[in-house]
Amino acid sequence: MTISKTLLSSLSEIGDELLQQNDPVLHNLLLQEYHRQMNSLYMVAASSIADPSVLAGGMIATNVTTEGYPGNRYHAGCKYVDEIENLAIDRAKAVFKAQYANLQPHSGSSANQIVLFSLLKPGDTILGMELNSGGHLTHGAKASVTGQYFCPISYTVNNDGWLDYEEILHLARQYQPKLIICGASSYTRTIYYQKFREIADEVGAYLLADISHIAGLVVADAHPSPIDHAHFTTTSTYKQLFGPRGGLILIGKDYEKLGPDNNKTLAETIQKAVFPFFQGTPNLSAIAGKATMLQRLSTQEFKTLAHRIISNAQALASNLKAMNYKVITGGTDTHMVLVDVHASGVTGLGAELALEACNIIVNKNKIPGDQANARVTSGIRLGTNVLALRGMGAKEMSQCAELIHQVISSLKKTDKENYVLDQQIQESVCTQVQQLCNSFPIPNYPF
Repeated sequence: MTISKTLLSSLSEIGDELLQQNDPVLHNLLLQEYHRQMNSLYMVAASSIADPSVLAGGMIATNVTTEGYPGNRYHAGCKYVDEIENLAIDRAKAVFKAQYANLQPHSGSSANQIVLFSLLKPGDTILGMELNSGGHLTHGAKASVTGQYFCPISYTVNNDGWLDYEEILHLARQYQPKLIICGASSYTRTIYYQKFREIADEVGAYLLADISHIAGLVVADAHPSPIDHAHFTTTSTYKQLFGPRGGLILIGKDYEKLGPDNNKTLAETIQKAVFPFFQGTPNLSAIAGKATMLQRLSTQEFKTLAHRIISNAQALASNLKAMNYKVITGGTDTHMVLVDVHASGVTGLGAELALEACNIIVNKNKIPGDQANARVTSGIRLGTNVLALRGMGAKEMSQCAELIHQVISSLKKTDKENYVLDQQIQESVCTQVQQLCNSFPIPNYPF
């Protein structure tokens, strides 16, 4: 243990010294970015903070280049990275209660694309959530390859912002999709995967569950798991798993079922789809980081964190509602709060920029029925992953809501698209944000 710790510490220190000497411009930018993260209220729902042990895990493995899978590589020198990948696979199956896991996808988006392109033919029909209603680009949006290569049909949410399973069933019966995608990037309520599977079974479709945003809640039993309901479950590993950049494909009880060609099982289909069909060299540094991440996800401390993430989001939503903000669906069951700021007289872009000027980091977001384009939007999406990691609770969520309100309510429109923020308000909010960050610094070892 002492030797390993000393080795990694030495590598880190040497690397920092060499970077500072050889590329001081980049070193300074990275230092500024580090301080920005430490001194901002980071409320981007698609983000978390990787533990230092996760970052350290890739320092050695990044130097290994290979293709293929453990025990069947196309390069020599893989004895230990084979063990690392097998360790990560075993941990993923244990943590998610899955029968099959592939750790090689480079992102959640590529994980989705791997599943689609391994199952479907050009022009096949897919049924996924509309982008404005909370879906993801890879769920069949026209701007994505999935929306151009396949025939996408979209389901929406109702007027109150909730999924309508009867509508989804009606669309499935009408269009007979080969694949149904459930999961979302900005839907704040519980998704009932069993209902989706019943719909998929009725029309003979495969079911893909994308849990990139709520994977941590699933692991912690704070949200229903799709593993044994969906044929395939995908996730990114950085949004709520506090891991490295990358993706993950999981299969539950259906892993031995025959795939579309009736020659390979679903597990074998995905195995060959990841490599060699879709990707080449795996990112072994990310796989090492994923192994560390997965070990940490199995702890009681992480489960406690996951439940705090939800309670913080619910407190944040409640406080914003009390200030007369329009919260989509009236609340949340997850880490995410979606707010219609157009109803408060500003655009999503205007709110995002003004809040960023005060070191409150959120993202503009489309909302159901949005008439604004994706670069402007009528909403903002808030997330509590990092706030919970810092140790903040209900009291601090009230403060965060108040800070957001101070900024948005003080914006003055200068023309059709732009707003001005009062300098005194900006300075005051910046000071309060800094005080909160100082009181709740990002911990080195959060769980």
